[in-house]
Amino acid sequence: MTSNSDTRPAKAAGSYRIGGDLTVDRLGYGAMQITGPGVWGDPKDPAEAVRVLRRAYELGVTFIDTADSYGPFVSELLIKEALHPYPDDLVIATKAGLTRGGPGDWRPVGRPEYLRQQCELSLRHLGLDSIGLYQLHRIDAKVPLEDQLGELALLRDEGKIRHIGLSEVTVEQIEQARRIAPIVSVQNLYNVANRQAEEVLTYCEDNDIAFIPWFPIATGDLARPGGPLDKISAEHGATPAQLALAWLLRRSPVMLPIPGTSSVAHLEENVAAAHVDLTDPEYQALSTAA
Repeated sequence: MTSNSDTRPAKAAGSYRIGGDLTVDRLGYGAMQITGPGVWGDPKDPAEAVRVLRRAYELGVTFIDTADSYGPFVSELLIKEALHPYPDDLVIATKAGLTRGGPGDWRPVGRPEYLRQQCELSLRHLGLDSIGLYQLHRIDAKVPLEDQLGELALLRDEGKIRHIGLSEVTVEQIEQARRIAPIVSVQNLYNVANRQAEEVLTYCEDNDIAFIPWFPIATGDLARPGGPLDKISAEHGATPAQLALAWLLRRSPVMLPIPGTSSVAHLEENVAAAHVDLTDPEYQALSTAA
């Protein structure tokens, strides 16, 4: 399957080259929410999940982020069902190294043999010969980082993955990781209301590393009645969630937000945020409010 760029929307959010060679639209899609609520549950609505994924690509999304633990594997299987054979311009990123034992029970597992096993399973479930971006979902403190990233580097050398990324890390951990293998992306919690990863974002900007904020549309008290997001939303004709995404896209050229949803209507609302142009005063108001 090849893409037909002439019939798809322009990349209103602009583009970014992950690792210098994977060009993606800066507003992506996070595929966690299309899985079921249980640890081993079925997807909430398989048919709607497929529609969401196909509609995302129709709307110009070319970057989809998932993980082996979303389901587990349910998300990856749905992506394959919806979009395989994949368009030439679609980049699928997945993650390994974090297991889920129950609600709120997430545990890092970074043993090299486990990471290799999960990579092989993700390749099979996604129907790929090589994964464009493979991310260490969490650093396992019980396993030397050299062993964890060393295994991912071996998988890269074997052609099973193209680029390596990290998730929920500090600047110090990124620097340590880069001494072991090239790192092209970092995925940390970050949104207009929570900017604790600001130092990490600055480091990514300085080193041309993609910054993928998870939980990107959280607005906290900023969207309360009378709050800055509420006021600007009323004046701008956009939802608070759209303004939160528009703020992220303007915040940094390395920013790749991945809002997730399990409904087509919400997806279309999120993607429309790429067309929201914040004025300088609006951007500054949101920047200084949190």
